Amino acid sequence: MRCVINTLKLAIILAALSVVAACSGTGMQTAQMEDPESRLYQIQQREAALASQQSELANRESQLAQQQQRIDLQLREARAAESRALAAKPSAAPAAAMDQSLLPPKASGGQCFARVFVPPTYETATQEMLKQEAGERIEIIPAKYTMVDEKVLVKPATSRMVEVPARYAKTSEKVLVKPAHQVWKKGTGPIQRVDQATGEIMCLVDVPAEYRTVTKTVLQSPATTKLIEEPAEYKTIRVTKLVSPAEERKVQIPATYQTVSKQVQTSDGHMEWREILCETNMTHDRISDIQRALQAKGFNPGPIDGVIGSQTISAVNSFQKASKLPVDRYLNVATINALGLTAR
Repeated sequence: MRCVINTLKLAIILAALSVVAACSGTGMQTAQMEDPESRLYQIQQREAALASQQSELANRESQLAQQQQRIDLQLREARAAESRALAAKPSAAPAAAMDQSLLPPKASGGQCFARVFVPPTYETATQEMLKQEAGERIEIIPAKYTMVDEKVLVKPATSRMVEVPARYAKTSEKVLVKPAHQVWKKGTGPIQRVDQATGEIMCLVDVPAEYRTVTKTVLQSPATTKLIEEPAEYKTIRVTKLVSPAEERKVQIPATYQTVSKQVQTSDGHMEWREILCETNMTHDRISDIQRALQAKGFNPGPIDGVIGSQTISAVNSFQKASKLPVDRYLNVATINALGLTAR
């Protein structure tokens, strides 16, 4: 077994080295065609990949070492059991004379037992832990503003003296140009003949008075001064008005907790005897019954040939996992009972 593990280790190391060498060779060929910054970046990437591979290799070596320790422990226990069995064969002393603490308890004829290591059991325990202590913080409450309409003085009220000119009016009146009077005018066309007349006709005519219309400008009101009051001018604008000023206030922050889960060991690992089937108490028919029972449960044991082969053991292990039974290299009695068969 140790040789197989060492061979496995060697194979993993050689595979890792070949991958690194291949990456390095490819990187060197490409680096000749690229600038120094690109080559430096590729070197850093290869170093990171190499570190990752080395870490993975270390993890695998650790796993292999742990597996080797378990195998060595089982081998030592098996050899010790074999040594005890060999030591008991030439001895004619009765079984009662042997150290009973090294033998399965309450065994009866026809039973076989295997001493197996039961790993420790753990359970998940939760605990409330303080994540952040209580405290306080200063919170700034900003000032509040609103928009309002406001009348703004654009031009103040004024007064000024204004001259009021004189007012005139035009009037018309008749002016006597010539008073009424009488004038003598020659007359013509007498209506009747007057004897002994000289032929001249004179008439005293009334001439009416003559008038002429005269237009003149008459002062109605003399020139004066007047005080004129000009009112103030205002304009309505929207302005921002402070409603409440900014202020500070203290806010209490409560403590916060978090639930932390951790694995707590509930029992230690220990060795125990487990009843199994072996060549001593196993028959061809019993193995065939087990194979048929596995097949009925939906686990393929291979051909029903009454032989415990690798396919039958694989089906047994699958059934044990599905039934939450102990999974080991032995065909234990608990598995036989779960299959609906009897151990004897």
